[in-house]
Amino acid sequence: MSDNPLPEYPRPQLVRDSYLNLNGRWQYAFSDDAPDNYQGEILVPYSPEAPLSGVNRQLLPGETLWYRRSFDLPDGFADGRVLLHFGAVDQTCRVWVNDVEVGGHTGGYLPFHFDVTDALRPTGNVVVVSVQDDTGDGSRGKQRLRRGGIWYTAQSGIWQTVWAERVPDVHVERLTLTPLLDDSCVEVTVHASEGEAQVEISAGGSLVAHATVPASQPVRIPLPEVRAWTPEDPFLYDVTVSLGTDHVRGYVGMRSFSVGPDADGVPRLLLNGRPYFHAGVLDQGYWPDSLYTPPDDAAMVHDIATMKRLGFTMLRKHIKIEPLRWYHHCDRLGMLVWQDMVNGGAPYRPSVITTPAVLPALRLDDRRHRRFGRADAAGRAAFEAELRATVEHLRNVVSLAVWVPFNEGWGQFDAARIAAELVELDPTRTIDHASGWHDQRAGDMQSLHVYFRRFRPPRPDGRVLILSEYGGYSLPVEGHLWGDKQFGYRRYRTAEALGEALVRLHEEQIIPAIARGLSATVYTQLSDVEDEINGLLTYDRAVLKLPAELLRSITERLRLP
Repeated sequence: MSDNPLPEYPRPQLVRDSYLNLNGRWQYAFSDDAPDNYQGEILVPYSPEAPLSGVNRQLLPGETLWYRRSFDLPDGFADGRVLLHFGAVDQTCRVWVNDVEVGGHTGGYLPFHFDVTDALRPTGNVVVVSVQDDTGDGSRGKQRLRRGGIWYTAQSGIWQTVWAERVPDVHVERLTLTPLLDDSCVEVTVHASEGEAQVEISAGGSLVAHATVPASQPVRIPLPEVRAWTPEDPFLYDVTVSLGTDHVRGYVGMRSFSVGPDADGVPRLLLNGRPYFHAGVLDQGYWPDSLYTPPDDAAMVHDIATMKRLGFTMLRKHIKIEPLRWYHHCDRLGMLVWQDMVNGGAPYRPSVITTPAVLPALRLDDRRHRRFGRADAAGRAAFEAELRATVEHLRNVVSLAVWVPFNEGWGQFDAARIAAELVELDPTRTIDHASGWHDQRAGDMQSLHVYFRRFRPPRPDGRVLILSEYGGYSLPVEGHLWGDKQFGYRRYRTAEALGEALVRLHEEQIIPAIARGLSATVYTQLSDVEDEINGLLTYDRAVLKLPAELLRSITERLRLP
């Protein structure tokens, strides 16, 4: 592995020429207090638990992990302000630059930054980061210290790119780019403290629209002869913004997501106003050598491009927020995204999160917070704050079609109210408010998980019917297993037996249900993950378990009639 991992610009929709990547070899120490001597080197941004980090050591509750590295600023950073960015740090951190504390952050999945200008010196700057990962009721995804089955190795610390940039005193803080396909325009908001920005929109290198946009005011910019974005034609418009001496680049895709009836009056998911079947795969976003962090940019592209080659049109990003480059690749390659929020809460009760897998009629009222591990009001408030921040963080993602706030009762609470708030935050996307079970009769979708029984479409209730998890058929591939234990929902010993079972499942249960209202499917899953061996790919992504032609023969029939 290179000493310069993940060097690519990490924020594809707000690109500046000023860029200093701080990934690479840092010093580290496990110590209660700031250490005088560090214990070795860690390769950032891989967490200490990941083999690629070079540490292979779990950060336990009550411990503190310290990072340190020195850096010099490029010549172009002399004027204006310098911002220090962290893509994600799990879970709570404090940051010092040249012994000046510049800030802290709690929450392991979202980016943050600090203005460090006043702490800098001309050369020999030193950044120190302390990290604790007690998690508690906070967001944790599928991490667990006692891993096993569907719960995976807990990771901690810096796990996305660390970088710095120079900005003018008055600069573009954020861009909001909202495609309004029906009106053939883009609504642009240049978030800044003052001034007017010049916005140019280009298609294939040719300027097609421009406008003057006052700071922090939404302005609609008409586009001639709009070319819509679809998975089959993922066309993107280039956007450039100039605000004084600040210049940034981004992009936008013209598409719309909604729900509505097909020609027979059946509720469907709509893409650009037309019924469109979402044929998806559950995507956990774990790698054997790097855990949460993609080992490199090519690894992200490989997963997306492979699923697209197999005929899938959607990835459900499961209980995790990826680096922004992952979403960028979905945008440009043409892959729809369903985005799960990251779950939290106290330890979950099996009677709440497991029993409904075999007793699907069980539906509990999620306003009874204690039952769902959500008795702590501060934990609920933190989830809602992170939900709002996640929407803002991913608002410009072209391919993001569906928000999924809760999955299988994990830390679920007030899902109907949360779904209504999501609509207020982002009316441009659809909502699967409670994926799997404990349906509160809200959101846009009637969302089912079926693993241990035959799938039979339920009675329509006016919402779009989706099978948001199913399958989970497992096959061990010798030489590509992670450990001694193996977990799957239905086990097969040969690829031939697995292929026959998968074809039979789709021909007898899934494909016939499409005419009866089924509008989306999410097969479990993209790859094996640790004990789980129910992936289409092995954990190392080296082996596709079934012939590509067989899988395409299935996905080409996952279409609306």
